[in-house]
Parts: sequence; C-alpha cells; structure tokens
Amino acid sequence: MTTPQILLITCLGCPFALAAISVACRRAPLVRDVLNLLLPFVSPAALGVLATQPQTTLHVTQILEDTGIAFAPEPVGIVFAALVCTLWPLSMLYSLAYLHQNQVPRITSFLTYYNLSIGCALGVAFAGNLLTLFIFYEALTLCTYPLVTHDRSADAQAAGRVYLGILVGSSAVLLLPAVVWIYYAAGTLDFTRGGILAGHVDGTQATWLLLLIVFGASKAALMPLHRWLPRAMVAPVPVSALLHAVAVVKAGVFVIIKCVLYVFGTELLEDGARWLAWLAGFTIIAASLVALRQASLKKMLAYSTISQLSYILLGAALLKPAALLGAVLHVLAHGFGKITLFFAAGAIQTASGKTRLHELSGIGRRMPWTMGLFAVAALAIIGVPPLAGFVGKWFLLEGAVAGGDHFAAAILIVGSTLSAAYLVPVLYRAFFMDAAPDAAAHGEAPLAMLIAMLIPALFCAVLFFAADAVIAYAAPTVDAAAHIGPAP
Repeated sequence: MTTPQILLITCLGCPFALAAISVACRRAPLVRDVLNLLLPFVSPAALGVLATQPQTTLHVTQILEDTGIAFAPEPVGIVFAALVCTLWPLSMLYSLAYLHQNQVPRITSFLTYYNLSIGCALGVAFAGNLLTLFIFYEALTLCTYPLVTHDRSADAQAAGRVYLGILVGSSAVLLLPAVVWIYYAAGTLDFTRGGILAGHVDGTQATWLLLLIVFGASKAALMPLHRWLPRAMVAPVPVSALLHAVAVVKAGVFVIIKCVLYVFGTELLEDGARWLAWLAGFTIIAASLVALRQASLKKMLAYSTISQLSYILLGAALLKPAALLGAVLHVLAHGFGKITLFFAAGAIQTASGKTRLHELSGIGRRMPWTMGLFAVAALAIIGVPPLAGFVGKWFLLEGAVAGGDHFAAAILIVGSTLSAAYLVPVLYRAFFMDAAPDAAAHGEAPLAMLIAMLIPALFCAVLFFAADAVIAYAAPTVDAAAHIGPAP
C-alpha cells in the first residue's frame, strides 16, 4: 500500500472510527468528550500531506462488472474535503460546549451521528466514481436524519419527514436513474477530467441528464426542492452548522460541480445548461426576498444559505473557467462565513435565550465578541473586500462578463445587494439600537464557543489573500473540463 493510500484511509477513516469510539465510551463521558476534541485533528493533518502527494486511487470492493466502491482524491474534491476537515474540529469544540451548556440529552448519540456525517461527507469528496458518490451521498442523508430529529419533538419529527421525503425521494426518482443512464450510455462511472459522456449522448440527452442530476441532488436546495432546509432549523444549532456549512448542502453543490467537470465536460453542456443559470438566478433573488421577511435569526440564515448556494450553481451553469473557479471559491467562502453566523446564533441563544431578530437590539454591546465575529462573517457573505466572499463573487462576475451573460452579471449584483439588505440591519440593530428596558442582563457565551467562532471568521479574511493558491490548485481540473490545454 502506498503512502497516499495510507493517508487517504487515515483521513477518511478517522470520523468513522471516532463514531465507534464515542459509542464505546458512552459510560465514560469525559473520555468520550476529550477524544472528540482531539481525534478530529487527525483528518486535516492527513489531508494536508495527501494534498501534496501524487494522485492515487483506492479500490475497496467491486459491485458491478467493471465498477465498485473506489476513492480517487482530485483537486476540487480535496478543496471540499479541506473545508470539511477544517471545520470538523471546530464543530466538535462548539458542539460539546453547546450541548453541555444547554443540557441537551443523548450526547453520545449526537456525537456518533455527527462523526458519521463527517465521514460520509469525506466519502463524497473523495469518491472516484459516480457509484461511490451516490452511496455516500445517500448515507449522508441517513446519518443526518437522527440529528435533525434529535430532540424528538413533534416539530422535529415533522421536519424529519420532510427532510427524508425530499432528499431520499429526489435521489431515488431522479439521481439514481441518471447514474444508471450514464452507466449504460458511457459504459463507465469513473470520473474523468473533461467528462465521460462526449460521443455517447447528444446535447438534448445531456440536458435531460443534467436536469436529473441537479434536481436529484436536492441537498443543493435549488428551488422548488428547498423546503427541507428551513424546516430542519428545529434541530440544535450545531446541526444547523453541519447542514449549512460543513457537509450537507455543500455535498449537494459538490455533486453538481463534480458532474459538470468529470461527467459532462463544458463543451457537451454548451447549449444545455442555460436553464440552470435561469433557475439559479431565480433562487438567488427569491430566497433573498424571503430572507428579508423572516423574524427568526436561524430562518433568515437558512434562506440566506439557499440563496448563496445558487451562486455556486450559477457558476457551474456559466461553464466558463473563471465562473467555475468562482464556484469552487464560494464553496469555501460560504462554508467559513455561514458556520460563523450559525455559531453566533447559537451563542446568542445560549447566553441570552434570544432567537428573534427584534430581540437583538443592543446585543452588540453585551456580546461584542460574538457580534463582532458575526459582522465579519456577514460582510464576507455579502462579498465585501478584503473578505473571502468577494473573491468568489468576483470570479463569478468575471465568468459572466467573459460569456457576455448580462443576466448572470445582473443577478450577481442584485443578489449581493439583497444580501446586504437582510444582514446589515442585524448589525445596525445589534450595535446602534438600545436594548429593551426590561431586557435581562447577560454576557458572552462560553469561551469554547467563542474560539470555535473566531477561527472560521479569521479564515474569511485569510482566504481573501490565499485565493491565488486555491485557484492554482483547482485550475488544472477546470481547464481540463473546458478543454483548455492538455488534461493530465
């Protein structure tokens, strides 16, 4: 076994091992908690070395005649895995502080399914073929369902039914038939730079296949298959962070980006992705308008996620190298920004019990660290320089201009303006309005929660200056999909 394969097994296997350890240590909660704080650092360390190694393939088992479960890390998948691995230790630190501070029951069950979900997300990131991608994509749904329904209330059970109904239903009815169609058309499910379908399907068939994949991968929350995401906000805040920033919705958009780059190739979709650009543009605007009307902080952030995900899908639909790179960059920017926002929402709830927007008047003076970090993340999501969201949106705009797509360019500008319209008033209320006279006194959330917020907020700034490194790493894959230069 080669060194890259050992690193791959270490990175991918650590979350599953930690899930088993959490169950084994259920009667020793201190040991369980310490291990859940320490072991998540193994995966990012292994991934950091793996990213510098020659690309490798790990075949696990054969299922069909010429395909099975296999992993083959490549640049775009490693970028997604880097987001998951970076946010995993922070999520565990935050989760343990939140769970204990709010006396959430069944902590072992929570940690077990949380770690399993991280492992499934990494399985999606490292998948070497469509079959492996589909298996881990579905496993991610099943592992996150117990987290969505964790408090076992009637609302949580109802949300869980919507969650499973939309995600499993769309996969079974749309995504699975697409995988089968691709297998019989191309004779393979292996991912190949530049695509595997050229010469096997025509433009009309490619359009229908893309439609099946886009709506089958409903974790991307493209309208009208988005209702599961706001409904899932009944879950504890660390679950919201997992859904919105770390794993679930990012798995949805990753599936679509991966298929555009490695199954279709941009030439095959030249006339077949326009509908996706229009629908993504509609979702950006419509979800932002709904976010403006929300009274709940978490619900507002949920509709913000629906809108921001469609920036990524718009980049994939534009098919230009700059736009595709912008989509990859926005996966990172949104991940770091949105996890900070949800962590801040949980910190506010923990320290003050407040969850409604009108209750946040003056809270910036009582929780300056929390709201200061919220402000950094909000500005990053809007796309204000020098923060990460600006770089991704700039590349998306560059791709739109390069393709002469005035509709996409207008959507990007209007969408960012609407992002400011629902996020800036929160900051104004927090820092410039007075608290209600009868508001109870309170301070900051526990230090562990603040640390978990601080690091991704810093990444929102660091990524602005490190964007060139991400672009250089992912560009060969994007260029190969667009047939610019030789594919390695």
